[in-house]
Amino acid sequence: MQWKLEASDLAVVLALVRAGTLAGAGERLGIDGSTVFRSLQRMEKALGQRLFDRSRSGYAPSELGQALARHGELVEAQLEAARSETQSAPSEVTGSVRITSTDTILHGLVAPALGELRATHPGLTFDLHIGNELASLTKRDADIAARATRRPPGHLIGKRIGPIRVALYGAKTGGPSHFDAQVASSTAWIAPDDAMPEHPSVTWRRKHFPKVSPTFKVDSILTVAELIGRGAGIGLVPVFLARVRSDLAPLTDPIEECETDLWLLTHPEARHLRRVSATYAFLGEHLSLT
Repeated sequence: MQWKLEASDLAVVLALVRAGTLAGAGERLGIDGSTVFRSLQRMEKALGQRLFDRSRSGYAPSELGQALARHGELVEAQLEAARSETQSAPSEVTGSVRITSTDTILHGLVAPALGELRATHPGLTFDLHIGNELASLTKRDADIAARATRRPPGHLIGKRIGPIRVALYGAKTGGPSHFDAQVASSTAWIAPDDAMPEHPSVTWRRKHFPKVSPTFKVDSILTVAELIGRGAGIGLVPVFLARVRSDLAPLTDPIEECETDLWLLTHPEARHLRRVSATYAFLGEHLSLT
């Protein structure tokens, strides 16, 4: 009897593409890695060709493996959509939405909007992840990403929310009342140099004030704002974040060289899921940078 490819086979291939290891794929599927290995062996023997190349770093899909994974994504999306239809009334949107963002965007923009969305769709829950990478979205570990970038990945569906403007701030009480070269050289700077060396604010400061060495190096723009507010020094902060704080005072107008764009991104196959499309549409309308 000729072997026939099943939906469960596609699920194995998809899980291994996303995880890159047998153990990781097994964890996604709720089985052990040896079962994944046996399933893969069975498929490759029946097809007469490899679906993955093995190396010390893990499993890399062949061209056929990638093609089967894409079909697996389609099946996964359709199953999720069908489950959503059976679990709620036509007007209800339920389920968990996985969102990834930076801490600054999450706390300053996304979280407040999600509170409003919950009032409309109380059946929604949110799994929030803080990170700077987009790999989690590509591998479908997340459904939606809110990212500061000028060049969003072409394989994702995106909506540009608007420009993220950045200015230099000091403490409202006890901080400098203006900014010039003397203030720049004599005041402590707070910056995310080691954590985000390519961040526009870091690039700008290094270009215009190359002799300045930050007194405080932190791993978060939120921490930059917090330390400025406590009077520890000056630093560059997004305007949308500073506007809701009463302890920060602008020392400059928004700096054009530091400006970037806020994008809302999702995977092409995730957009068809009601829980994802409803959240994506709501965030697209309610995230405000002004």
